[in-house]
Amino acid sequence: MISSNQQVLLPILAQKNVSLYLKREDLLHPFISGNKYRKLKYNLLAAQEGGYDTLLTFGGAYSNHIAATAFAGQENRLRTIGIIRGEELYQKWETNPTLKFAHQNGMQFKFVPRDVYRNKTDRQFLKALTSEFGSFYLLPEGGANLEAVQGCEEILNPEDARFQVLCSCVGTGGTLAGISNSAQAEQEVLGFPALKGDSRLPARQVLNQDIRKFAKKENWKLISGYDFGGYAKITTELVKFINSFKAETGIPLDPVYTGKMLFGIIDMVRKNRFQPGTAILAIHSGGLQGITGMNQKLKKKKLPLLDI
Repeated sequence: MISSNQQVLLPILAQKNVSLYLKREDLLHPFISGNKYRKLKYNLLAAQEGGYDTLLTFGGAYSNHIAATAFAGQENRLRTIGIIRGEELYQKWETNPTLKFAHQNGMQFKFVPRDVYRNKTDRQFLKALTSEFGSFYLLPEGGANLEAVQGCEEILNPEDARFQVLCSCVGTGGTLAGISNSAQAEQEVLGFPALKGDSRLPARQVLNQDIRKFAKKENWKLISGYDFGGYAKITTELVKFINSFKAETGIPLDPVYTGKMLFGIIDMVRKNRFQPGTAILAIHSGGLQGITGMNQKLKKKKLPLLDI
């Protein structure tokens, strides 16, 4: 499946003579949008070919991956189990739009404390989950594995060779690795992490290492400074940017990933980080299902809401 590229028309882009296009991966599927569609494609095939009838994966309260896995499982007649970060959610998951959607699509939950959740790659922890739930096909948090990267390598198509710069938001790094692998030799690949930190911090160093497990080239780099405080953190400035971007372009952005990436790209254009004449392609990774949940958090904090 090929998604379309939509040009972003903003005064600052014309002023700086930079062209920006968004690859509308968010339109691939109404419920399994963006990079989740790509990441699940070959994982679902591997699960079915391996004779598995159950998918087990990990995620937080507003995880796009949890929502997409639940729907994909139901669509493919596979049982789904979500190991959810935060045992306090056990009492209030029905008020969470992401978890409610996942449950409506057949996902069974296990809520675990954050210190236990950190063991998500530990062999003994996975063995205990097998004893509890039976045999399952394991999908890592965020869905990043070889099959996921293979799917993300299909995001680009031959027409995208005309862009000098390719941009992707970064969670676990699988999407960036896939884009890096399929990029042309002369193309620069920029990743905008949703996780807090810079290259000197352990978390960012681990992210670099995770990307290198899957990226076959050295054509990529991470851009720091646009995480807005960390994963799923948001500020009034970011809300205003996302709402303004939608009003001017008609394109909705999610606040966890794509919104932060676009803020970063526009800020870099404004600061002359790109040469005049540069053509940029940014990947819209979907995640719009999370807007409703984010607005719940913003309302509690009495902050401006995201337009829906």
